[in-house]
Amino acid sequence: MKNLISVNNIELKDFEGIYKLFRDYKEKYKNGETKFTDLRGYSILLPFFESSTRTRTSFELAGKILGADTINISGSSSSVKKGETLYDTIKTLEAMNADFIVLRHYMSGAAHIVANKVKSRVINAGDGTHEHPSQALLDAFTILEKKGKIEGLKIVIVGDILHSRVARSDIKLLKMLGAEITICGPQTMLPRHLEVFEVDYVTTDVNEALKGKDVAIFLRIQLERQKKVFFSTLNEYSIRYGLNQERVNLLKEDAVIMHPGPVNRGIEMQSELVYGDRSLILDQVENGLFTRMAIYRYLLQN
Repeated sequence: MKNLISVNNIELKDFEGIYKLFRDYKEKYKNGETKFTDLRGYSILLPFFESSTRTRTSFELAGKILGADTINISGSSSSVKKGETLYDTIKTLEAMNADFIVLRHYMSGAAHIVANKVKSRVINAGDGTHEHPSQALLDAFTILEKKGKIEGLKIVIVGDILHSRVARSDIKLLKMLGAEITICGPQTMLPRHLEVFEVDYVTTDVNEALKGKDVAIFLRIQLERQKKVFFSTLNEYSIRYGLNQERVNLLKEDAVIMHPGPVNRGIEMQSELVYGDRSLILDQVENGLFTRMAIYRYLLQN
C-alpha cells in the first residue's frame, strides 16, 4: 500500500496495521512522548486547493511531530488561481521530489490522477464529492475506542449524502468492518443510484432513522457544492433533519453522536449537543492527529 486515495485501497490487514500504529502513537503521546523521529529527513507537501482547518492542520502537525519537513501550498496563493491546469500542477509537484503529497482538491478523482503521475506517496485529503479516506479511518478508530467493536453496530448517517465525500468513505469502511448502515436525508440530497452505496436501509424520515441506533453521524450541509436549491430554507432543514434532545432520546441509551465538522450549529444539531455528554466530536478531532501520524508511518513502511 503506497498511496491512500480511497477506502478501496484499504484491506482488513491495512486497517489493523494502521489502527495498531494509531494506538501506539496515542498512548506514547499521552504519556508525554510528543516528538518522534520516524519521518526525520522526509518531506511532505500539502497542496490544499480547498479551504480546510482541521484536516490541513492535522496532517501538518502529524508530519512535524514525526520529524518531517512540511510545506503548505494553499489554493488562494497557488498558480491554480492564475489559470494553471491540474496537469501543470502535477508536473510542478513532481519536480519538487517530495516524499509525501497530501492533496485536497475540488475535483473528484484529482488524487488518483496525481498518484498515477508522481513517484511520491499520495494521500487523498478530500477530492470533490468523491472520498475522504483519512476521515473514515479516524471515525472508525473513534467508534472502536468508545464501543470496543464495529461489527454488528447499527450506524446512521444523516444529512447531505449526495455531496458528502465523508459519507462515501465512511459507508465503505464501516460496511467492510461489519456495521449495519442506514442513510437518511431529504430526497433531493440522496444519490440517485443508491445501490452503488450498498447500505442496509435508506429513509427520508429522520425519526425512523435514529430509532435504536448505536452511532449517529451527522453531516454538514455543503452549500458550496450545491448547484441548485435542495430545500426551501435552512430553518426547514433544521426542523426536519436537525438533531435535538427529543431525537437524541430515540437513539440507544449508550449511543454516541459524531460530526466531521465544522458543525452548522442550530441547523445540523442544536448547540448544546455539539459538545454534550454523547458527543464524540472533539474525540474525532484529537484522533485525527494520531490517525494521520499512523497513515504516514504505515505508507512509509509498506
